[in-house]
Amino acid sequence: MTDRPALSDLERGTPFVDRHIGPRPAELDTMLAAIGAGSLDELAAAAVPGSIRDREPAPSSLPPAATETEVLAELRALAARNTVTVPMIGLGYSGTVTPPVIRRNVLENPAWYTAYTPYQPEISQGRLEALLTFQTVVADLTGLPVAGASLLDEATAAAEAMTLLRRAGKVSSSRFVVDADTLPQTVDVLRTRAEPLGIELVVADLEHGLPEGELFGLLLSYPGASGAVRDPSALIAAAHERGALVAVAADLLALTLLTPPGELGADAVVGSTQRFGVPLGYGGPHAGYLSVGEKHARQLPGRLVGMSRDADGHPALRLALQTREQHIRREKATSNICTAQVLLAVVAACYAVYHGPEGLARIAMRAHRMAAVLAAGLRAGGVEVVHGEIFDTVRARVPGRAEEVADAAHAAGIALRRIDADTLGIACSEVTTVAHLEAVWSAFGVSADAARLDGGTEDALPAGLRRTSAYLTHPVFHEHRSETSLMRWLRRLADATWRWTAR
Repeated sequence: MTDRPALSDLERGTPFVDRHIGPRPAELDTMLAAIGAGSLDELAAAAVPGSIRDREPAPSSLPPAATETEVLAELRALAARNTVTVPMIGLGYSGTVTPPVIRRNVLENPAWYTAYTPYQPEISQGRLEALLTFQTVVADLTGLPVAGASLLDEATAAAEAMTLLRRAGKVSSSRFVVDADTLPQTVDVLRTRAEPLGIELVVADLEHGLPEGELFGLLLSYPGASGAVRDPSALIAAAHERGALVAVAADLLALTLLTPPGELGADAVVGSTQRFGVPLGYGGPHAGYLSVGEKHARQLPGRLVGMSRDADGHPALRLALQTREQHIRREKATSNICTAQVLLAVVAACYAVYHGPEGLARIAMRAHRMAAVLAAGLRAGGVEVVHGEIFDTVRARVPGRAEEVADAAHAAGIALRRIDADTLGIACSEVTTVAHLEAVWSAFGVSADAARLDGGTEDALPAGLRRTSAYLTHPVFHEHRSETSLMRWLRRLADATWRWTAR
């Protein structure tokens, strides 16, 4: 008999741990010898405090290590137990379609994974060009000329804007006013950031103007968390009269149809790029954005990609203003490399390149029209719709019935936002269909004809806030509409390096 493994061992294959934990026994021995430990147990005993160490022996009845195939099958079985609903909760999270060409060539492509290579411009010209494209998208849509190369998410971008306004402002007040119609997770993060910095956070209903007293900054929402679209220009002007600076949290997709905050006087604009093709991912992560006017460029946190010239006069991209970065001057830093969402910023940039300005406006108009028709059907059925001017979110009042309606919608496979016992929020998006509207109407006990309502329902955008300025005019947003063209552009960027010449 030859010395061979048993059939049962051959059937099981290679254990999952061997595929996904790199160091092999010989390599472990080398590392342990280098740090002066005789074994992993000895290392753990030296490193883990005794007060928290688990001294119970491992169970002797543990099953054999599973193979990768077995682990994946078990995970699929667990995932199949989830109830997958259509997302209509809103709150800054929207259904979106990640184009397959972007999913395959960016999200699933190891050439785009790492966020660290932009610090090596010699080999990262393509990644830097993708980030410069992201910055261009944000700057064009928000109406402010300087945008960073992404932040962690919308809430932390708002917190960064708050501290930026404090650094850049000339008012001695420690008071920061936040519109009550702001996303709740944003308010929570602002509170957390404000407390240790000695900032007095005031959350106020601004429908009738600013609260009395001094303030160094103001955060408005456009559209608001409730879905309402209000003109922020009067509040911005009032804040400026008191010497305060103003940030606006804006839905980037809505800005394809609405006047950008920069044109309304905002000093900074923040938000999320999630609905630009970034999957929901159970709430995150999604690349946040922050844009400012030129006079505040040096206060901008995070990465900023700029254009330079190399020794031969060729254009070369690099990270600008690096003295602000933690890897250069830790004590002066306004950010570190972990504040960025480079991969997801690249996805959002590619989404804008693939669809172009016309495609983005069409997606935005689809979401808006779905919401307008949804609201018209609810009104026709006797349901109170709270706001008349909206972008994609409808707030409806059904006294005492909110839970009942939400449960009925959930049974039909749709998730709504239950605000309180009387009120629901319903958000439309790129993935909303007429069938979804009909299911929502049914949950409210309403019967409506979407086609008939569409013909007789006006848009619900404020007439005075319709966007008239151009955006995404650079050729890159008009040249790659086919999968083949975008795939070749992405391959060129993934391979791009700086053309170094010996000096």
